[in-house]
Amino acid sequence: MDLLNTLVDKGLRRELPTRDEALAVLATSDDELLDVVAAAGKVRRHWFGRRVKLNYLVNLKSGLCPEDCSYCSQRLGADTGILKYTWLKPDEASEAAAAGLAGGAKRVCLVASGRGPTDRDVDRVSDTIKAIKEQNEGVEVCACLGLLSDGQAERLRGAGADAYNHNLNTSESTYGDITKTHTYADRVDTVRKAHAAGLSACSGLISGMGETDEDLVDVVFALRDLDADSVPVNFLIPFEGTPLAKEWNLTPQRCLRILAMVRFVCPDIEVRIAGGRELHLRTLQPLALHLANSIFLGDYLTSEGQAGKADLEMIADAGFEVETTDQVTLPEHRRGGGCGSGSGAAEGSGCGSVCAPAEAPAATGTTAQAEPGDARTDLVAVRRRGAGTDVAPNA
Repeated sequence: MDLLNTLVDKGLRRELPTRDEALAVLATSDDELLDVVAAAGKVRRHWFGRRVKLNYLVNLKSGLCPEDCSYCSQRLGADTGILKYTWLKPDEASEAAAAGLAGGAKRVCLVASGRGPTDRDVDRVSDTIKAIKEQNEGVEVCACLGLLSDGQAERLRGAGADAYNHNLNTSESTYGDITKTHTYADRVDTVRKAHAAGLSACSGLISGMGETDEDLVDVVFALRDLDADSVPVNFLIPFEGTPLAKEWNLTPQRCLRILAMVRFVCPDIEVRIAGGRELHLRTLQPLALHLANSIFLGDYLTSEGQAGKADLEMIADAGFEVETTDQVTLPEHRRGGGCGSGSGAAEGSGCGSVCAPAEAPAATGTTAQAEPGDARTDLVAVRRRGAGTDVAPNA
């Protein structure tokens, strides 16, 4: 296909595709899917080789969020049956992080539900960052705490944070249909605050909320304009008890096309498969590694993910290797501000920053395809282990 040859050439030169080219990727047929994956895979391997970065989420504060994000299991008034607890102590959070690091994770993503942190909350998280860094040499730490006030990003950076995550989630034109308690501009402002403080900016999207192809392209181009180092791609988990519980719009093929489009628009940026990969990619997860160079290990914020051991086996079986702490994630020309590896951070801070792992996938082993309009409570397993419980984590 002339389109794919053009996109590969542009990706190797770090040249941005046109909007029409990005839309054309999403419009390709299932018969063309393997050609699309192969083309985007050339770009991925050129900039990142066959390395896969592992990230591990620690939910510092679960539920209890005043925001109304439609996709979030921690939203105001949601009856989703998730774990609810207030702030973990620094030693508890450090212990939780250690499980993920022992499983091969390179980055710990510290997430807390809420609109945004108070100054006291920043102190708490700063103490946690210091505890994790003191006990784990070479670990990267990303914070995801919601909307930031002036000076808070600098304080997190001073405490040792490498990155800050705050997702845009969807296009500016449709953002008001998803959330009413804060604006798209609020999110952009927080990403810019993090970037200005020298933190590696991590910001991504959630697909499967009923958006159009144009919405997907709009948000990915906006993320590129914000110069995020890391772009997590989340696939909506329709949690029963949320307004989007019946939004089952994704197929594995659709997910792969979305990831390929993101790779072409962000050729030299860390693209992370985040919440929903197990549920929506299912048996095609290994193909997605040819497009993205980063995943989460184990469970998510409020739901269970694939077993950590299965993640590692999938990576090895697909011919990839886990990125180590002595390997730098981003290409040399993108290193600089914030984290030395600039690898972008945690997916999910409750509703305030609302990263998608809050909507994360369930590891049920089923490959059933939900019909549009049907709620599938059997496919979403609420997390009952790890942080906030007495049960060993999945890592």
